[in-house]
Amino acid sequence: MIRSVTDLDVQGKKVLVRVDFNVPLHEDGTITDDKRIVESLPTIENLTSRGAIVILMSHLGRPKGKRNLAYSLAPVAAHLRTLTTAHVHFADDCIGEAAQSVIASANPGDIVLLENVRFYAEEEANDADFIKSLAHLGDMYVNDAFGTAHRAHATTTGIASHFTERAAGLLMQKELQYLGDALGKPQRPFTAILGGSKVSGKIDVIRQLMNSCDTILIGGGMMFTFYKAMGYETGSSLVEADKVSLAKDILDAAKAQNVRLLLPTDAVIANAFSNEAERTIVTVDHIPAGWMGLDIGPATCAVYTEAILSSKTIVWNGPMGVFEMSNFAAGTLAVAQALTQATAQGAITVIGGGDSAAAIAQFGLEKQVSHVSTGGGASLEFLEGKPLPGVEALSL
Repeated sequence: MIRSVTDLDVQGKKVLVRVDFNVPLHEDGTITDDKRIVESLPTIENLTSRGAIVILMSHLGRPKGKRNLAYSLAPVAAHLRTLTTAHVHFADDCIGEAAQSVIASANPGDIVLLENVRFYAEEEANDADFIKSLAHLGDMYVNDAFGTAHRAHATTTGIASHFTERAAGLLMQKELQYLGDALGKPQRPFTAILGGSKVSGKIDVIRQLMNSCDTILIGGGMMFTFYKAMGYETGSSLVEADKVSLAKDILDAAKAQNVRLLLPTDAVIANAFSNEAERTIVTVDHIPAGWMGLDIGPATCAVYTEAILSSKTIVWNGPMGVFEMSNFAAGTLAVAQALTQATAQGAITVIGGGDSAAAIAQFGLEKQVSHVSTGGGASLEFLEGKPLPGVEALSL
């Protein structure tokens, strides 16, 4: 059983909350995308409104276990002050006297943001002494950082065992509900859309989804490894030569399990990896030598849109093409638009974080789908059917 943050009696208590404030920062210290901060506000405000002293723990970037102020959370504290009416304190360390004195000065309803936990190598090593130093700071523990739930680190797993009063935050609950329901009890037809550059990163996801999906739509660079397995010329498109036989196995397994696995029938190809490159549309069995596929074509967009609109549950992980370049973004945009239409018709649509989340945000459509995950790696491992250490650690 995993308790909810709403089950805890927090009045006057110091509540340690693991959040995922690993946000992109501009050189001048401004935050370019605050989605992860905003998504944890419901948990933070639930606690402050009930009189807790909220102590936030997070990492930022990869400082490699050393104090590096380029990765300081101080700009995040400044931004958090613009998002909440609560008093936000910042401690320039996450353990020791610096952290303890700031927490001691906080009142019920206040927020304390600790400095980057990855300034200590002990965080990623899940070190017992570091965990004790952190646990000493609070009375209760809440994990609201789904984006790091697949990591067995000090602040995501080790610390949980020090508290009988531990719970999932509201964002963590929402992530688990949407992803869990999509996989565990989907309304049918259930369609998965898988893209991205490499088959190798999606093999386990494809295999897992074949057990529950009615239809799987394939796009992105990984489609060319499948075409190579089918004996097609792929030009200079991205192909994982060592995964061709595996791609063939997946095609055979889909047929054997009666899963409708669709590959693009046409592609937008270019003579160079550049937005300004010469480009044209060809059927996938006519890619000339020296040309590379960079997006799915319009005929495929139409077929995929139809498949999406006839579904009741849709999970999307991975773009259909190089959406960062405007001339090769049409396929990814078509999928995003189809998902918003399906949502409006009552379907459950879940975007699995990472590049898919970046794409739907780029198109300004993220509020028109059911759920956009804040965790790319975590959502991928969840879709693979792997247990998430940060979630398992919350079980009582």
